[in-house]
Amino acid sequence: MKETVQSAVVGVTGYAGAELARLLLHHPRLRNTPPVFAGRIDAKDQARGGVPLTEIHPQLAGSLAAHCKLEPFTWELLAQRGVEVLFLATPHEQSREWVPEALRHGLRVVDLSGAWRLIEAANRAVYKFEDENSETAVATQAAAVYGLPELHRAQIAGAQLVANPGCYATSVILAVRALVAAGVVDLDHGIIADSKSGVSGAGKTPTAKTHFMYAADNLSAYGVFSHRHTGELLEQIGLDNSQIVFTPHLLPIPRGILSTIYVRFSSGQTAESISQIYRDFFAASPMVRWHGTILPQIQYSAHTNYADIGFHLAGDGRRAVIVSCLDNLLKGAASQAVQNLNVMLGWNEAEGLE
Repeated sequence: MKETVQSAVVGVTGYAGAELARLLLHHPRLRNTPPVFAGRIDAKDQARGGVPLTEIHPQLAGSLAAHCKLEPFTWELLAQRGVEVLFLATPHEQSREWVPEALRHGLRVVDLSGAWRLIEAANRAVYKFEDENSETAVATQAAAVYGLPELHRAQIAGAQLVANPGCYATSVILAVRALVAAGVVDLDHGIIADSKSGVSGAGKTPTAKTHFMYAADNLSAYGVFSHRHTGELLEQIGLDNSQIVFTPHLLPIPRGILSTIYVRFSSGQTAESISQIYRDFFAASPMVRWHGTILPQIQYSAHTNYADIGFHLAGDGRRAVIVSCLDNLLKGAASQAVQNLNVMLGWNEAEGLE
């Protein structure tokens, strides 16, 4: 186990990138080893040696970020700085191009995009990757580990490439996988996952539907039967497409996800039997907070690194509503990436996150 590691972040200009920078700068094992921040910058900024991080994200102003700059990305830069772990908070297409190259350079990679999350080609089809059948893509996909520590802790520990999960997917998988694994869910009846996310989930680049005039005082469904995170639910929960309906919605708030999930049980359950399933499943998972029969709210998990889960059981013991909340920029992105870093390096999983 190493005491520290030299990391690098590409994609720090985005919302998740800013949170990732903050977490890494304040991580107790990394305070004397700040990340290298690299990306595309124009000639004017290259001439002054890069862009000060606090110009990009003034909220990071302080002694830890004072000397950090966004520098022009090159593989030579990473080699010169001794980078061992590379975080990519980049678009899917960029990660498809850069991850194989990073692996060839001997780097360990935590990729926050959807480029390498999906095992099945049928599920990846929604991304329309141009390199889908190339030898490099096939080999890279085979090396990828789905980065949900609560499910794949052992595999993440030895991984060269960790594919950070989607934010919606994290909220639903954590809420449902324990019950499905326990064999108590009536899968023939199906599962309904109704999820709502703040506007930051759409990323920093504005669109017509994330513009204030559209999103404010509004609530809208989107990606019905076609959202990119659906494949993650199928693969990680162990379902086929007929066994779950997942519908995401855009909330007029900056951040946070609330997933309301409806399940039917194959036999009668009690509140205690359901609680025991979750307590057992998450016994070694410090970043999941089990609330029992108290239903969590977005305000509980916003600006924290936790996923909060609670439930209500119908009087007949056969139906339940599960509510799962998390911050889409943290447990849904940046803090999950740091959690994966901790597992990869053999550190306490919650280090720098609690």
